[in-house]
Amino acid sequence: MSTTARLEHVNITVTDPDASAARLVDLFDWHVRWSGRAKDDGYTVHVGTDDDYLALYTPPTAPSDVAAAGHQVNGLNHVALVVEDLDEIERRVRAAGFEPFSFGDYDPGRRFYFLDPDGVEFEIVSYAA
Repeated sequence: MSTTARLEHVNITVTDPDASAARLVDLFDWHVRWSGRAKDDGYTVHVGTDDDYLALYTPPTAPSDVAAAGHQVNGLNHVALVVEDLDEIERRVRAAGFEPFSFGDYDPGRRFYFLDPDGVEFEIVSYAA
């Protein structure tokens, strides 16, 4: 039996879990795994792959400043996603109306970042040769 851990999910508070999930489905070819009632009578959407996902949560009364609360209070810096075709994902991110920033091309891969409407920072990285 292995004691190695793997990351299953990251839970993020957002203002509109359904809208956030729809964007992520379009950007990354993911699917909604589950949605429904969550802790404290909130609502959550699980979006990702069959192996791992993001849990997009909102409490029963949507917070007015999710970006500040999530990033500042909880210390979330960014969510990093590995993709094969970085250029295609950059095209999708721009087409969705987001502005990529902090492009990097250094070992071990190429990357860029973007912010979603709730202020969640995503790092998109490719290790493809």
